Amino acid sequence: MRETCIGVVHKLRFLTALSTLWLWAFTATAHEVTPTIGDLSVQEGQLRLELRLNVEAFVAGIDLDGMADTDASDLSDQYDDLRKMDSVSLERRVGDFATGWAETIRAEANGPIIWAYEGIRIPVVGNAELPRASELLLIGALPERSQSVRITWPEGAGALVLRQQGVEQPYTGYLQGGETSPPIALDGGASRSAWEALAAYVPVGFDHILPRGTDHILFVLGLFFLSARLRPLLWQVTAFTLAHTVTLALGTLDVITLSPAIVEPLIALSIVFVAVENVFTRRLHRWRPMVVFGFGLLHGLGFASVLGKFGLPQDQFFAALLGFNIGVELGQLAVIAAAFLTVGLWFRNKYWYRGRIAIPASIVIALIGAYWFVERVV
Repeated sequence: MRETCIGVVHKLRFLTALSTLWLWAFTATAHEVTPTIGDLSVQEGQLRLELRLNVEAFVAGIDLDGMADTDASDLSDQYDDLRKMDSVSLERRVGDFATGWAETIRAEANGPIIWAYEGIRIPVVGNAELPRASELLLIGALPERSQSVRITWPEGAGALVLRQQGVEQPYTGYLQGGETSPPIALDGGASRSAWEALAAYVPVGFDHILPRGTDHILFVLGLFFLSARLRPLLWQVTAFTLAHTVTLALGTLDVITLSPAIVEPLIALSIVFVAVENVFTRRLHRWRPMVVFGFGLLHGLGFASVLGKFGLPQDQFFAALLGFNIGVELGQLAVIAAAFLTVGLWFRNKYWYRGRIAIPASIVIALIGAYWFVERVV
């Protein structure tokens, strides 16, 4: 009787976890928090900061630090309303907001720089379920004899990819809310060493898996639920890693280009495939690692599109690319470790593990992947 009760408790806990996974995955794509891209340049004695950002989240007042999904904020309703607003009306709202907000972006050269809000380009409303990237311009007069500048990204603003433009050996950095850049030489030469570039892009790659990479997380979980034993998992993860490493490099170098409109639905189908196969097979077939390798090529192109948005420092291109890939691998290993510690360690040797855990989890993963496929195609 006691064992039956314990089994029921475990089953209820697992079903609760599955429900949470379902809701989280369905909302993650539509409300994902993306980093701001900032292009820094000097023109005619003025410092220009062009920000490509999800401006609705800023106007709504959402604290973006450490946030992966805007639905987690109490202000998500206001944010959703702003996303549905036409560009002209939203531009007026941004004008009221931006002047005060610009003061929170501190810039120091040979003295403080006072930003002036110059305007914003806002795309028309397309699919209101997806964030639109607006381009906001700030300009500040450089104090005389300024040779370098330090930028402090405000707390609550989430992540910033800061890229210097128009000089040789430009600075490229990744700042979290509240962080300050090192001195950036205005005439160039502030690029990072190979080691610094590698170390800077490791957290970028990790962040793309945890917490933002919902599709990649589900694919890795699909590999895990075929078997919680180490050997089958090792074969699959090795094939996946080798494949996405190849296309990540080739895609970032523009040797291979494929539209995200093609890649993203196929990534969703890869999730469906591995999850459905888990339902109908009990062991690792010889051809599954080859199939996983093929899907890994697709996921690598997905990673490459992310890096294309961030931009890589040209003088330390390969070091930054390696750092990003290391971060991705660490994120994937963290997903596997979490799955093993919460599920595999306790239940993998139970006779009911496959029927009560692996198969139900795989069905949920397959349904989410199918939903994403339809959403991305439509």
